[in-house]
Amino acid sequence: MSGSNNYQTIRVRWEEDLCFLQIYRPDDKNTINDTLVKECVQVIEECEIRAKIVVLEGLDEVFCFGADFGAMAQADSGAPGSSPEPMYNLWLQLARGSFVSIAHVRGQANAGGMGFVAACDLVLADQTALFSLSELLFGLMPACVLPFLIRKVGFQKAHAITLMTKPVGVKDAMAWGLVDDCEENSSALVRKHLLRLRRLNKTAIARYKRYINSLDTWLEDSKEKAMAANLEVFSDIENLNKIARYVKTGEFPWE
Repeated sequence: MSGSNNYQTIRVRWEEDLCFLQIYRPDDKNTINDTLVKECVQVIEECEIRAKIVVLEGLDEVFCFGADFGAMAQADSGAPGSSPEPMYNLWLQLARGSFVSIAHVRGQANAGGMGFVAACDLVLADQTALFSLSELLFGLMPACVLPFLIRKVGFQKAHAITLMTKPVGVKDAMAWGLVDDCEENSSALVRKHLLRLRRLNKTAIARYKRYINSLDTWLEDSKEKAMAANLEVFSDIENLNKIARYVKTGEFPWE
């Protein structure tokens, strides 16, 4: 077993050809910033060469809560990095990579956190897992998340989660196809599935992923529209003011 913690926003542990990638921003509710995306990309690129399985994890209480609004409020252009393309490409790597990607979800997966979940090949969770898209409450939309979520659960379920904005429990998430398996001790659940998945060899996984991806170009075909929709909502001064107000006062837009 080997590990590397020379990162600001993630923790990485290797067990031979198995990579555990943990989103680790405990002081910021495991939100997404530019550094997180860059560091995840670095690890996933290494996984293309070394790993046949990638397990993406968060904290016990929160898997990932979405965009770092604090960083957005401080950025001159509104959103950190100005473009969501690096994040979308990261999710593409999780979905299309030559490895099996597993999201291990405990606690809250909100907004962009749902993008990480929906991008993975398999989703394993414990009973505390909650899934939500809160963007419309701030005048935004989950533009980049939706192609991945629609691919996972279908158009109407993704549409309903977006409009309702309320958290979906793990029981419904399983019924909708977002979660593949759930147990109270999800760490043991992950290990159980790894015992079988590790019997596969990387060449077979890579060939299968290449083939299955060739049958469905939805994610690539949706990218341009997702970029445009994201730019539209994050260029809206009213939306940016709502975010800034929330960061400063903790008050939601309707309060």
